[in-house]
Amino acid sequence: MKVLLLAGGLGTRLGEETSLRPKPMIEIGGYPIIWHIMKLYTHYGFTDFIILCGYKSEVIKEYFVNYYTNNSDVTINFANNEIDIHLNRCEPWRVTMLYTGRNAMTGSRIKQARHYVGNNPFMLTYGDGVADVNITQLLTAHQKSGKLTTLTAVQPTGRFGALNIREDSSISNFQEKPVGDGAWVNGGFFVCQPEVFDYIPDGENAIWEREPLMRLAREGQLNAYKHSGFWHPMDTLKDKLELNDLWAKRQAPWKVWSD
Repeated sequence: MKVLLLAGGLGTRLGEETSLRPKPMIEIGGYPIIWHIMKLYTHYGFTDFIILCGYKSEVIKEYFVNYYTNNSDVTINFANNEIDIHLNRCEPWRVTMLYTGRNAMTGSRIKQARHYVGNNPFMLTYGDGVADVNITQLLTAHQKSGKLTTLTAVQPTGRFGALNIREDSSISNFQEKPVGDGAWVNGGFFVCQPEVFDYIPDGENAIWEREPLMRLAREGQLNAYKHSGFWHPMDTLKDKLELNDLWAKRQAPWKVWSD
């Protein structure tokens, strides 16, 4: 099953970080965040990726074109123009990098992958967030649902401490950055049937999170897989610092694979 990765946005809230590279190429522990996402899927046996590129797509292409040689022992014979690869330390990935346009919205980017996906189910997620989602359980839940799309629902951590205040104004409980107010939000990590391509309007302004998902929900074709584990987007510089700190301390919950 192919895995589509949305990697074409501008990531303007990260300021200078995205002036030279697209958001999915911002590093956690020396590796692009998209690499971390791909390692998660690889852990569960999914190694065929389609990266939906846009803004600064050349940075993503250069990284993966050079990834093989950068992670192998290489002998270059300049006399006869030969290159020998001796020891390959790379993952067993098949990576298709599809340029979907600089200004295309998420739905448009997804629909442009239709030719590469064919008439097969596929997985889909955003290239700017990490989680410890059990992909095998997610796929099983999707298959049992019988619906066209399964969305991983998450409850993000609140950004402020929560207080329980008694009538006399004394505080009975304080909880630093608890899980949100009970609402479940779209955490990405979708599983889709090929029919969903027909739900996406033509044109670069089609937004996956609007008409397609709203219509699927109205028709009873959108399933939720509730994930109560770790999930963290990289939207701001603060997010980047937090994720890098977890990685440096060897406390990264999304690292489910072995070195």
